[in-house]
Amino acid sequence: MKFTVLIPLYNKAPYIRNTIASVLAQSFTDFEILVIDDGSTDAGDQIVEDCSNERIRLIHQVNAGVSAARNRGVAEARGDWVAFLDADDWLHPGFLAALVLAQRACPDAKSVATDFLRFPHTDGTWPPSWSITTAQPDIERITDLPARWMHGPSLCSSAMAVRRDLLQSMQPCFPLGESVGEDLDLWFRLSEKTPIALVHVPLAAYREAVSGSLSTQHKISTVPPFFERIQIRALSGQMTPAQRRSALWMVAQHEVTLARMAVTAGNRKLGLRWLIRGRHAARGLRWWLTLAMTLFFPDHLVSRWQVWRIQRSRHVTPINETR
Repeated sequence: MKFTVLIPLYNKAPYIRNTIASVLAQSFTDFEILVIDDGSTDAGDQIVEDCSNERIRLIHQVNAGVSAARNRGVAEARGDWVAFLDADDWLHPGFLAALVLAQRACPDAKSVATDFLRFPHTDGTWPPSWSITTAQPDIERITDLPARWMHGPSLCSSAMAVRRDLLQSMQPCFPLGESVGEDLDLWFRLSEKTPIALVHVPLAAYREAVSGSLSTQHKISTVPPFFERIQIRALSGQMTPAQRRSALWMVAQHEVTLARMAVTAGNRKLGLRWLIRGRHAARGLRWWLTLAMTLFFPDHLVSRWQVWRIQRSRHVTPINETR
């Protein structure tokens, strides 16, 4: 068994059949599908049972959250590699084959991934129309994920696979009781232990803004717990000097974003407090621009800047904002 494709399921009955179908259509066929039903109430587990394929295993548990479901799946996995797939997302038929290619190109990487598509939930075209080149894909070897992340989102849960033995040594892989960044917590911890081989072809489709999803319920107004843990590890000497600098820079950039949010909400004192916390970003222009805005910009200029920022934020995730 090469791969376990792990699917946590909670009330995604309209999507789960197509999600499973996208796995069964893989050109690389050495895999199992492991669905962890986290107490669904919409009969999604019955749809999984109706698929009646010998490669599919369905495990039920009392509702405990996505982190608990993924951790259960890691414990139950039989494959050498665990590929994560959300129950409303979709894989290109060549996804697993591309991960095998990444393994061969970077044999020291215990985590592999592909690029991904963001797919609006409101778009009725599903599955997506893939535009995949037949040329040999570029494979990036990531050794400093925080530095890489600041250039743009690099990883998506539904486009990742990790060595099972490494995951099981890190249990609980996903922090229990958290609903924001619980997957990023693991990806950044993994990056401190192993290179990540990233295939630059979008072979997974991430469905955005599904009703009831965590991403539609959360607004960033503080430092997520996983960022706080990254900062603790960086300051405690658990990282290389290069990783430490990148990690502190990334967390500080988020704190600068929070400073800007506070200023645009009319709370300049809170903005200054966030800037002080984000002092590791003071070597960059963005920190000083935010300080000038906080201290000197009149309210009407701050309001104009806020309108521009809202328009820009439709295309840039706040934690990745660097300007």
